[in-house]
Amino acid sequence: MKVAFFGAEGKAGAAVVARLAAAGHEVRGIEIGDEPDVAGCDAAIDFTTPEAAPQNVRAALEQGVSCVVGTTGWDPAELGAFASEKGLRLFVAPNFSIGAVLMMRFAREAAEHFPRAEIVELHNEAKKDAPSGTAKATAEAIGGNTVVHSVRLPGLVAHQEVIFGGEGQLLTIRHDTTGRESFADGVLLALAKLDELPPGLTVGLDTLLS
Repeated sequence: MKVAFFGAEGKAGAAVVARLAAAGHEVRGIEIGDEPDVAGCDAAIDFTTPEAAPQNVRAALEQGVSCVVGTTGWDPAELGAFASEKGLRLFVAPNFSIGAVLMMRFAREAAEHFPRAEIVELHNEAKKDAPSGTAKATAEAIGGNTVVHSVRLPGLVAHQEVIFGGEGQLLTIRHDTTGRESFADGVLLALAKLDELPPGLTVGLDTLLS
């Protein structure tokens, strides 16, 4: 596929771009602040900031290009409706690491058997939104007004643990992202299944996993 990539110069973007190129995709990097030109591309990918992502996605949709977005901290609902009107796909995932998605799935199952849970999410200090999109999605999935603790420190990449408490026992489900190249597995999956999705907004990598 010919893919436009917003944020290719970032840490996550650079790691994902390398994997996409190795998989045979033709990637056109578009840096933050560039005039969005994605005409002729099969898909556009955004790994930028909550401030830049909406305008990047709108520009791509206006040029007739479906989008895969890994940027969190913004509401894609309005642009999802716009994509539906144009017969295009807008796929947004709070986390593209398949291990993180499985962590959320296991946490949802565990929540049926424990009375309380809290979430601790840890990211590099450069991450702007807190709680993270993954933590918000996990809290929503397990319900119960789950408390989320956010940590921002240098040296971290992306980590989350869900701690369940019951009488006489604790259960901790944890996922650690040690390298941003892990996000590429989910991006490759999203690109492969993008045309199979219904027009409009689809949220979460879990929707693509059998």
